[in-house]
Amino acid sequence: MNFIEWIKQPWPWYVAGPLIGLTVPTLLIMGNKSFGISSSLRHVCAACFPSKIPFFQYDWKKELWNMFFVVGILLGGILTAAFLWNPEPIQVHANLANELSGYGITNYTGLVPVDVFNWPALFTLRGFIMMVAGGLLVGFGTRYAGGCTSGHAIMGISNLQMPSLIATCCFMAGGFIMANLVLPFILSL
Repeated sequence: MNFIEWIKQPWPWYVAGPLIGLTVPTLLIMGNKSFGISSSLRHVCAACFPSKIPFFQYDWKKELWNMFFVVGILLGGILTAAFLWNPEPIQVHANLANELSGYGITNYTGLVPVDVFNWPALFTLRGFIMMVAGGLLVGFGTRYAGGCTSGHAIMGISNLQMPSLIATCCFMAGGFIMANLVLPFILSL
């Protein structure tokens, strides 16, 4: 098996989990840094649009490593799309496929259902709610909670921060409510 075929395979939990978990002590040892992505937008705004807004008046150069990390994620996504693309349809459990077909979602060609996430769907009520309103709510919630799920769940809980535990519990509860109560309503529009 060549490297490309090997890397396409799912990694087992006993490899992926410890690698994610070791991120926390590695960042702390390498300079008392916190893992998280959502603060990167603040760093970019502080670097590119200097102003007198107090929220952007800090030494963003100390967080330059975080911006390199985000660029690395972007490049990783581009490389994955270019070299690790799987042309086979996504495998969807039969029960889920049956439920989604009731909402008219039957095409799983890409990483997301094409019937929902495409340019023409963006200009429908369902598409606008899911893509635009959903994106704004995620962005607002991330800033309101003081970080994203990776920052709170991986870094904050590892540091025994009670606000991160509360935020993670709220993320989980919100996810359950969204998936079981709100999403079926939106998909039926």
